[in-house]
Amino acid sequence: MRKLVTQSRLVLDIPVDALGETVGEALLRPTRIYVQPVLSVLHAYKVKQVVTGMAHITGGGLKENIERVLPPKCNAIINRRSWTPPPVFPFLQKLGVARAEMFKVFNMGIGFVLIVKPAYVPRIMSILKRSREQPIIIGRIQRGGGRVVFK
Repeated sequence: MRKLVTQSRLVLDIPVDALGETVGEALLRPTRIYVQPVLSVLHAYKVKQVVTGMAHITGGGLKENIERVLPPKCNAIINRRSWTPPPVFPFLQKLGVARAEMFKVFNMGIGFVLIVKPAYVPRIMSILKRSREQPIIIGRIQRGGGRVVFK
């Protein structure tokens, strides 16, 4: 039986029960494209500006990508317990990647963030669900210095 980690190298082609696939399959899954669901939201509000920020969460993780779209006098308060990361992330953590590094480098299962005015959240959630998305509220915006704060 082959080992999953040999000489400090991760073997990518061994099935891992916790993932339900190989490590390579989990890590090389293509990026989801969010154009159509986001356009559905934007087209629903052609006159009103209800979306105040958008971020595709890629390299740099949640922190860097959200900070790029925050106004300088606002902070995004992100509740790490508001979602369950896909199995590949806890798996990587168990191999020795620090939790802080996981949130800095990876998207932790959050592929796209919309910052919206609170009064419009229920309708936007409904629009996204009709687009076959599974939207969740991961935080809120408050006065601050243009930073992402994890709680």
